[in-house]
Amino acid sequence: MASGSKDDRASSGASNTAGAPTQAASTSQNSILQMSLDENSILRRRPEVEHERAVALFDLLERNTFELLGEGATPGPYHVNLALKDDKLVFSVAKPDGTSLSDVALAIRPFRSIIKDYFLICESYFDAIKTMTPSQIEAIDMGRRGLHNEGAQLLEERLGEFVSLDHATARRLFTLLCVLHMRG
Repeated sequence: MASGSKDDRASSGASNTAGAPTQAASTSQNSILQMSLDENSILRRRPEVEHERAVALFDLLERNTFELLGEGATPGPYHVNLALKDDKLVFSVAKPDGTSLSDVALAIRPFRSIIKDYFLICESYFDAIKTMTPSQIEAIDMGRRGLHNEGAQLLEERLGEFVSLDHATARRLFTLLCVLHMRG
């Protein structure tokens, strides 16, 4: 699940236990200030997957655009917990003081085929790194990035009526969705 980020980012503060909240260094009005993954949704996986989770969290908190939409929507910054519950992806959004603002639930079904294909190509990518030529690795990586963009675009579309976010934020959230989807 390579997110296209540099390896050194994960060791700069995003690495923590799987569900522990990770907090941004700076505060922006319409952004995620703190992000956590539901402990019950997470199953530890390969070191590469854990690395990608840490990098996605770090990159997300370094720079993101996330704003609740709709009548009476409260401006950010926000604390967000991401979980899988009853075949739904749930974004539990709160104020920094912990006051709950909204739970945005999306059916997971529309994401399943993209996630399945993404997992397959990521496995090929991780295997290719060990044995293939740089040009072969690059070809696999281009396909992986294409699927990642497709998943991010679908997430942007599905969240569109509830949340305004940019493509880079959607890409990081799609990586985290994939991490959550790798359970039991």
